[in-house]
Amino acid sequence: MTPQNAFYAQSGGVTAVINVSACAVIETAHRHPDKIGKVYAGRNGIVGALTEDLIDTSRESDAAIAALRHTPGAAFGSCRYKLKSLEENRAQYERLIEVFRAHNIGCFFYNGGNDSADTCHKVSQLSEAMGFPIRAIHIPKTVDNDLPVTDCCPGYASAAKYVALSTLEASMDVASMSATSTKVFVFEVMGRHAGWIAAAGGMASTSERPVPIVILFPEVPFDQDAFLARVKAEVSKHGYCSVVVSEGVRRADGKFLADAGYTDAFGHTQLGGVAPVVARMIYGELGLRTHWAVADYLQRSARHIASHTDVEHAYAVGRAAVELAIAGGNALMVTIERSADDPYRWEIGSAPLEEIANREKHMPADFITADGFGITDACRRYLQPLIRGEDYPPFAEDGLPRYARLQNAPVEKILNTPFEP
Repeated sequence: MTPQNAFYAQSGGVTAVINVSACAVIETAHRHPDKIGKVYAGRNGIVGALTEDLIDTSRESDAAIAALRHTPGAAFGSCRYKLKSLEENRAQYERLIEVFRAHNIGCFFYNGGNDSADTCHKVSQLSEAMGFPIRAIHIPKTVDNDLPVTDCCPGYASAAKYVALSTLEASMDVASMSATSTKVFVFEVMGRHAGWIAAAGGMASTSERPVPIVILFPEVPFDQDAFLARVKAEVSKHGYCSVVVSEGVRRADGKFLADAGYTDAFGHTQLGGVAPVVARMIYGELGLRTHWAVADYLQRSARHIASHTDVEHAYAVGRAAVELAIAGGNALMVTIERSADDPYRWEIGSAPLEEIANREKHMPADFITADGFGITDACRRYLQPLIRGEDYPPFAEDGLPRYARLQNAPVEKILNTPFEP
């Protein structure tokens, strides 16, 4: 009997290592030709499944697939597209099952964050009810590090390494100019509801290499007076300081400091840039010359400085997803389970999607200092093994990395019926 095919899709904002998981899925599936036929990828994520726009990964060379391990971006295209609930738009889910049935797809691997976990769970439920059961496995991915159950999320460690390094280097720059120029550097990083990425900025300062850093977390209501007093004190003591601010910082009334006044495709409040808000505040109230920067896409796409641990995690969860499906697993997310900090020890596990979908993991209270502006030793123990180690991509003669370029050959449509996502 011909084995069923598999469908893999990438969702949401990309990471420096999401393609590492893609590489793992495809390579692991190839090692089990008696269990999985072809691996199809969705062009631009789940939208590719809805529109029957599938990519045949078997048309790629082994070398091209292997090169995904050091390539940033989303090799098959990602999307910010949240499926509505079954009650609101059952037709979307039925369309997915219809496409999967047409292409004999029995495994669904969705590589993403909170919303994709929810989609994965619903597809598993509905496919069973429609008489075409699909083994749905969620592969964790998010720089926000806010998926519950798993110790960390692939993509986070590399973003954390980039932020820690950028905070250190920018602080050294400001320190060298502070006598006659800039006194405060404000660095905005991602993190809508959780301050995991902002916390990484604190790793730039150690007992051997002290750096004055003030961190603003979404978990800590913003107190303008306390914040300005802290900045003033750091500048008075050191001559300068750096501020690492999460995009999702809120005032005590719950309003974002940088609310742009509209929502994105997932229904989330669109944030308009908190760094300039904070910089203007510092200059206006304290008269200190301030520069600001927004890490934006750079923090999530910087494959050149990816964490070695992160690359290992990303490959392991992709491989485990296929192995779980082959073993009959369904409606599960692959998890990373830590057993020791130093030396770092971890293993792969899994958790039911009902424990993951639409839930967020915030920074633990004991990871944030009592004053709300720094990280504790417990947080450092958590972060250190994640940002440790490098995994450089191969570089070409022009001084830039050699990244994979795929054909992304389309799969011939069977249904060939239009569907508006």
